[in-house]
Amino acid sequence: MSNAKADRFQRVASKRVQRLLDGLFLTVMARGLKSEIGRGEDKIKNQIDMKKLICFIIILVGIKSFAQNHVLNELSFKDCNNPQIFKKIKNNTEIEKYITSKGAVLKKGDTLFIGSPSGSQTTTSINQMSPWVESNTERHFSTIILGRPAGFQNTMFALGGHKSVKANMDMEGEPVVISKMKAYHKGSFRSKKRALGLIILLSNPDGGGFGTVKYLSTLDYEKSVLAGEIRPLHEPMTRQQAIKKLKESKDLLDLGLLKQAEYDKMKEKLTPIINK
Repeated sequence: MSNAKADRFQRVASKRVQRLLDGLFLTVMARGLKSEIGRGEDKIKNQIDMKKLICFIIILVGIKSFAQNHVLNELSFKDCNNPQIFKKIKNNTEIEKYITSKGAVLKKGDTLFIGSPSGSQTTTSINQMSPWVESNTERHFSTIILGRPAGFQNTMFALGGHKSVKANMDMEGEPVVISKMKAYHKGSFRSKKRALGLIILLSNPDGGGFGTVKYLSTLDYEKSVLAGEIRPLHEPMTRQQAIKKLKESKDLLDLGLLKQAEYDKMKEKLTPIINK
């Protein structure tokens, strides 16, 4: 190699080394500056990050548990509240058939109806052009959420410190189909010492979704029924309902709007329910 070429090679190598050193110096300075600037915020960020981490771990455990394939052929409301039974059942066990508190039988593929929203949220805003305060109240469901309980959307909301998105009032009266039923132990840590609740995954009868999600979920079926947010298609008549129905039939008979034979048939059908 000639002296001219050697000198040029040395200059080029020297410049590249200098650029690399300059880059490393600037990187170190930038990191140091960033560290100094962010030091006052570290405590707050660490607290938030720790909460998110704990939340994320809990959700991951929930997703893993939700995916486990424990199957129980039959579960009743009484079983859910019997310690000798519910302590033996694992979280997120899939249920083939569920017998409700009122004796109705639920199975995969059965049709239910969305009832009326039991919750509401009021937002207040101030109009700077007017002395009046404007408020708006929207009804929403308290026990029915959009998506799966541990689905992607609800996981992202939980990580952001937000609650799951509740179904809105537009779904009132809509038919839904039971896609899957799973039992879980109630309470924050879902301990086996707690009674069981029933999560039901609901799908659209036409095979489509509900806006941006494929499913709806009831967080606790029995609470959904008590709140009037879920209405079973077929449910055994209660004693009070039977008495009311028989009184209405008697009134129709007295008015001449019901035949004696029809009344007798109705009475024969309702008497066993009333005498329970």
